[in-house]
Formats: sequence, structure tokens, C-alpha cells
Amino acid sequence: MQKNVEINTDLVKKLIKNQFPQWANLPVHPVKHSGWDNRTFRLGDWWSVRLPSHERYAVQVAKEHRWLPVFSHFLQIPIPKPVAIGRSSEDYPLPWSIYLWIEGESAAHTRPNKMEQFAHTLGTFILDLHQVPIIGGPLAGDHNFHRGGDLNVYHAETMQTIASLGEEIDGDLASEIWHTALQSAWQQTPVWVHGDIAASNLLISEGELSAVIDFGCMGVGDPACDLTIAWTYLDDSAREAFRETIDLDEDTWARARGWALWKALITLEEWNDTDPVKAAEAKGVIQTVMKKPLST
Repeated sequence: MQKNVEINTDLVKKLIKNQFPQWANLPVHPVKHSGWDNRTFRLGDWWSVRLPSHERYAVQVAKEHRWLPVFSHFLQIPIPKPVAIGRSSEDYPLPWSIYLWIEGESAAHTRPNKMEQFAHTLGTFILDLHQVPIIGGPLAGDHNFHRGGDLNVYHAETMQTIASLGEEIDGDLASEIWHTALQSAWQQTPVWVHGDIAASNLLISEGELSAVIDFGCMGVGDPACDLTIAWTYLDDSAREAFRETIDLDEDTWARARGWALWKALITLEEWNDTDPVKAAEAKGVIQTVMKKPLST
């Protein structure tokens, strides 16, 4: 995307006026916690507008509009409902989306009242997602950063990151966890994966999980990538409740542990010298991954 395109309220108002004039008089406000892949704005009382922050995320627009209406028939937890697709233009060179607004606070900023119940509800959501027919669904690949695919794609990056972090982490243990993750593969029928089950994509209302958002990394493949929240967000008791609900084999959980380790390692390396808060969060995840294998 052109570097001089600033995604802000004025841009959204102009896009709405030019492409959806029926909503041109509605107020537009940026969402406080907007996300990384997309910038999100509230349009009036009933809609939200999402604009990809980079061209590599643009493919997610059509994917969500194609599959989210299908998913909604199988899922008990609310998910985004696409309303319209905005076209690329001179003002903004990528496709963009309008969705129905979903109330709730990000789980990254609001903790659920009962973490074990939250874990069980989330686990049930993932199991429901696995029941959605996969016919025509996109296999894991570049479009979703290989979520649901083979962890070996990130092998060189992971080993290089472990080496570069040096004594900041237990490199031997990290390497052992990583190589264990690479020793197996999903042998069953591929299933749908959300691709980014993170606290920032889970909404809380009245202390409970109320919605799952941002399906841009969806794809068909190995469900291990959707289990990483066991280490990135859940406490000890909720982690076990999550595992009991999902009830997948030991190898799948080992791969999930590898996914969690990979993401935390590259996050720590990226922010280690520039953002101490993000670096500390990543280091905390690494420590949890290393200390908390899921018991059988």
C-alpha cells in the first residue's frame, strides 16, 4: 500500500461518502483497540468499518465475506457479519469491509469473570468450527501465514531467533520444545482453523466470552495453531479445562506448544530493544511455554 495513505477518520468518511452515500451522514469514530492487520472504525450505532493496514492483509477481505456467513450456521458464539465490501480507489488502494457492530470488550483488556468457564466456552467454539464443511475452503498458505499448515515453514526463522536471543532464554529447552513440535503432523481430516485465537480477537460481555472476531487468518488444515491461547492467556486451571474440552491427541498439543513458542520468540526479538512492554509480554509467554506443558 502507498506509504502516504494515512488510515484515519477523514479517510473513512470520504470512502463512505463516495461508495456508500446512504451512510454518509453517520458519525465515524476510531475504535480504541483497533488491531494490527486492520484499522477499525465505528460507523453510526450499527456498523464497523475495517481497512487492511497493508496489502498483504487485503486478501482477508474477500475470504471473510465468503466464509463468515457459512460459519455462522455452525457456531454458537457470535462472529462478525459482513455487510458490504468497499472497492479500492485513488483514496485507498485496497478492498475494505463494513460489518455489523458487535458489542463487547477485548479479552486483552477485560478479564472474564470465570476463567475456567471462559476456556470451556472457547474450546466448544473451536470444536464447533471443526464441524464446518471444508469443501472449497483455502488450504493453509501465504494467504494466512501458514496457520493450519506445517510448522517446518518457520524452522529456520525459529532456530535463528533462538540463537540470536542468546542467554535471554533457555535456548536448549526452546530447541527441544521446537523439535518435538516438528516430529508430528495432523493425520486426520483437515478442519477449519481461525488462525489467530488471541485475546485481542475475543470479546467479553458481562464477564463471559461473547464473540470471536477477525477471521482473516482462517484456513483449512491442522487445528494446532488455534490452541496456543492455552499458554498465551489462560491460567493453570483454565489451561487444563481448555485441554479437557478440546480433547485432542498429545502430538497436536505439542505442535500447538511449538506455535506458541515460535510467535513469542519472534515477538521478543522484534520488540526487545524498542518496546519493553511487548518484549516483557513475549518473554512471559516463553516462560509459560517452557514451564507449562499440558498434562495428559
